[in-house]
Amino acid sequence: MEHRKLGKTGPDVAAIGLGCMGMSDFYGPADRGESIATIHAALDAGITLLDTGDFYGPGHNELLIREALAGCSRDNLQISVKFGALRDPARAFIGMDCRPEAVRNFLSYSLQRLGVDHIDIYRPARLDPAVPIEDTVGAIADMIKAGYVKHIGLSEVGSDTIRRAHAVHPIADLQIEYR
Repeated sequence: MEHRKLGKTGPDVAAIGLGCMGMSDFYGPADRGESIATIHAALDAGITLLDTGDFYGPGHNELLIREALAGCSRDNLQISVKFGALRDPARAFIGMDCRPEAVRNFLSYSLQRLGVDHIDIYRPARLDPAVPIEDTVGAIADMIKAGYVKHIGLSEVGSDTIRRAHAVHPIADLQIEYR
Protein backbone atom coordinates (compact mmCIF):
# COMPACT_ATOMS: atom_id res chain seq x y z
CA MET A 1 0.00 0.00 0.00
CA GLU A 2 1.19 3.50 -0.81
CA HIS A 3 2.24 5.62 2.19
CA ARG A 4 2.11 9.37 2.76
CA LYS A 5 3.59 11.72 5.31
CA LEU A 6 0.99 13.82 7.13
CA GLY A 7 2.13 17.43 7.00
CA LYS A 8 5.79 18.35 7.39
CA THR A 9 6.19 16.83 10.83
CA GLY A 10 3.48 14.17 11.00
CA PRO A 11 3.77 10.40 10.79
CA ASP A 12 4.04 8.26 7.66
CA VAL A 13 0.72 6.47 7.19
CA ALA A 14 -0.94 4.28 4.58
CA ALA A 15 -2.78 6.31 1.95
CA ILE A 16 -6.03 4.74 3.16
CA GLY A 17 -7.04 4.87 6.83
CA LEU A 18 -9.90 3.24 8.70
CA GLY A 19 -12.50 5.39 10.40
CA CYS A 20 -14.00 3.31 13.21
CA MET A 21 -16.93 5.55 14.23
CA GLY A 22 -19.64 3.44 12.59
CA MET A 23 -18.49 0.40 14.56
CA SER A 24 -19.96 1.90 17.72
CA ASP A 25 -22.32 4.73 16.87
CA PHE A 26 -24.26 6.87 14.42
CA TYR A 27 -24.95 4.58 11.44
CA GLY A 28 -27.22 1.98 13.00
CA PRO A 29 -26.53 -1.21 14.93
CA ALA A 30 -22.94 -2.41 15.10
CA ASP A 31 -21.73 -5.99 15.23
CA ARG A 32 -18.74 -6.59 17.53
CA GLY A 33 -17.40 -9.60 15.62
CA GLU A 34 -17.79 -7.93 12.25
CA SER A 35 -16.13 -4.75 13.54
CA ILE A 36 -13.12 -6.61 14.91
CA ALA A 37 -12.84 -8.63 11.69
CA THR A 38 -12.94 -5.37 9.72
CA ILE A 39 -10.08 -3.90 11.76
CA HIS A 40 -8.05 -7.11 11.29
CA ALA A 41 -8.75 -7.11 7.52
CA ALA A 42 -7.69 -3.46 7.31
CA LEU A 43 -4.42 -4.18 9.09
CA ASP A 44 -3.82 -7.22 6.87
CA ALA A 45 -4.37 -5.00 3.81
CA GLY A 46 -1.67 -2.59 4.99
CA ILE A 47 -3.83 0.11 6.55
CA THR A 48 -1.84 1.72 9.36
CA LEU A 49 -4.11 4.52 10.64
CA LEU A 50 -7.18 3.89 12.79
CA ASP A 51 -9.36 6.88 13.60
CA THR A 52 -11.70 7.08 16.58
CA GLY A 53 -13.25 9.53 19.02
CA ASP A 54 -13.60 9.14 22.76
CA PHE A 55 -17.29 10.00 22.38
CA TYR A 56 -18.06 7.32 19.75
CA GLY A 57 -20.53 5.09 21.57
CA PRO A 58 -19.18 6.97 24.55
CA GLY A 59 -15.94 5.07 25.04
CA HIS A 60 -17.15 1.87 23.34
CA ASN A 61 -15.16 2.50 20.15
CA GLU A 62 -11.87 2.83 22.01
CA LEU A 63 -12.57 -0.39 23.94
CA LEU A 64 -13.43 -2.15 20.67
CA ILE A 65 -10.16 -1.01 19.11
CA ARG A 66 -8.27 -2.17 22.20
CA GLU A 67 -9.82 -5.61 21.85
CA ALA A 68 -9.09 -5.78 18.12
CA LEU A 69 -5.45 -4.74 18.60
CA ALA A 70 -4.71 -7.17 21.43
CA GLY A 71 -1.45 -8.87 20.53
CA CYS A 72 -0.74 -6.53 17.60
CA SER A 73 2.46 -4.52 17.38
CA ARG A 74 2.18 -0.73 17.48
CA ASP A 75 5.38 -0.36 15.45
CA ASN A 76 3.61 0.41 12.17
CA LEU A 77 0.23 1.44 13.52
CA GLN A 78 -1.10 4.90 14.29
CA ILE A 79 -4.16 5.70 16.35
CA SER A 80 -5.90 9.04 15.86
CA VAL A 81 -8.35 10.18 18.55
CA LYS A 82 -10.82 13.06 18.58
CA PHE A 83 -11.91 14.48 21.92
CA GLY A 84 -13.96 17.25 23.45
CA ALA A 85 -17.51 16.44 22.36
CA LEU A 86 -19.86 16.23 25.34
CA ARG A 87 -22.81 13.84 25.33
CA ASP A 88 -25.63 13.21 27.77
CA PRO A 89 -26.92 9.77 28.90
CA ALA A 90 -29.27 9.65 25.89
CA ARG A 91 -26.17 10.21 23.69
CA ALA A 92 -27.29 13.65 22.50
CA PHE A 93 -24.52 16.17 21.89
CA ILE A 94 -24.54 18.89 24.51
CA GLY A 95 -21.43 20.93 23.72
CA MET A 96 -17.66 21.00 23.52
CA ASP A 97 -15.01 21.17 26.22
CA CYS A 98 -11.48 21.84 25.02
CA ARG A 99 -10.11 23.57 28.11
CA PRO A 100 -6.53 22.50 28.97
CA GLU A 101 -7.84 20.61 32.02
CA ALA A 102 -10.32 18.75 29.83
CA VAL A 103 -7.58 17.86 27.32
CA ARG A 104 -5.60 16.09 30.06
CA ASN A 105 -8.74 14.44 31.46
CA PHE A 106 -10.02 13.13 28.11
CA LEU A 107 -6.51 11.93 27.20
CA SER A 108 -6.20 9.99 30.43
CA TYR A 109 -9.42 8.08 29.77
CA SER A 110 -8.52 7.40 26.13
CA LEU A 111 -5.12 5.98 27.03
CA GLN A 112 -6.79 3.69 29.57
CA ARG A 113 -9.59 2.51 27.27
CA LEU A 114 -7.22 1.93 24.34
CA GLY A 115 -4.65 0.22 26.56
CA VAL A 116 -1.78 2.24 25.07
CA ASP A 117 0.94 4.48 26.45
CA HIS A 118 0.56 7.14 23.74
CA ILE A 119 -1.80 8.39 21.04
CA ASP A 120 -0.29 9.13 17.65
CA ILE A 121 -2.58 11.98 16.58
CA TYR A 122 -4.77 13.79 19.10
CA ARG A 123 -7.28 16.38 18.01
CA PRO A 124 -10.24 18.40 19.25
CA ALA A 125 -13.34 17.12 17.46
CA ARG A 126 -14.58 20.65 16.84
CA LEU A 127 -13.62 24.18 17.79
CA ASP A 128 -14.73 25.06 21.32
CA PRO A 129 -16.10 28.61 21.05
CA ALA A 130 -15.31 29.25 24.73
CA VAL A 131 -11.62 28.30 24.52
CA PRO A 132 -8.96 29.86 22.28
CA ILE A 133 -7.47 27.22 19.97
CA GLU A 134 -4.05 28.35 21.18
CA ASP A 135 -4.92 27.14 24.70
CA THR A 136 -6.18 23.76 23.48
CA VAL A 137 -3.17 23.17 21.22
CA GLY A 138 -0.82 24.33 23.97
CA ALA A 139 -2.28 21.73 26.32
CA ILE A 140 -1.84 18.98 23.71
CA ALA A 141 1.73 20.21 23.09
CA ASP A 142 2.37 19.74 26.83
CA MET A 143 1.15 16.15 26.49
CA ILE A 144 3.59 15.68 23.58
CA LYS A 145 6.43 16.86 25.83
CA ALA A 146 5.25 14.38 28.47
CA GLY A 147 5.27 11.54 25.89
CA TYR A 148 1.52 10.80 25.85
CA VAL A 149 0.85 12.20 22.36
CA LYS A 150 2.99 12.19 19.20
CA HIS A 151 1.23 14.67 16.88
CA ILE A 152 -1.57 17.23 16.87
CA GLY A 153 -4.42 17.23 14.38
CA LEU A 154 -7.46 19.43 13.91
CA SER A 155 -10.98 18.69 12.73
CA GLU A 156 -13.61 20.79 10.99
CA VAL A 157 -11.81 24.16 11.27
CA GLY A 158 -10.88 26.87 8.79
CA SER A 159 -7.60 28.34 7.63
CA ASP A 160 -7.42 31.10 10.25
CA THR A 161 -7.79 28.56 13.07
CA ILE A 162 -5.17 26.32 11.48
CA ARG A 163 -2.70 29.23 11.31
CA ARG A 164 -3.33 30.22 14.93
CA ALA A 165 -2.96 26.62 16.11
CA HIS A 166 0.19 26.05 14.05
CA ALA A 167 1.79 29.14 15.59
CA VAL A 168 1.67 27.27 18.93
CA HIS A 169 2.70 23.81 17.67
CA PRO A 170 2.99 22.13 14.24
CA ILE A 171 -0.29 20.61 13.05
CA ALA A 172 0.06 17.20 11.41
CA ASP A 173 -3.30 17.00 9.65
CA LEU A 174 -6.84 18.27 9.25
CA GLN A 175 -9.98 16.13 9.12
CA ILE A 176 -12.97 17.40 7.20
CA GLU A 177 -16.08 15.24 6.86
CA TYR A 178 -16.79 14.47 3.23
CA ARG A 179 -20.50 14.20 2.48
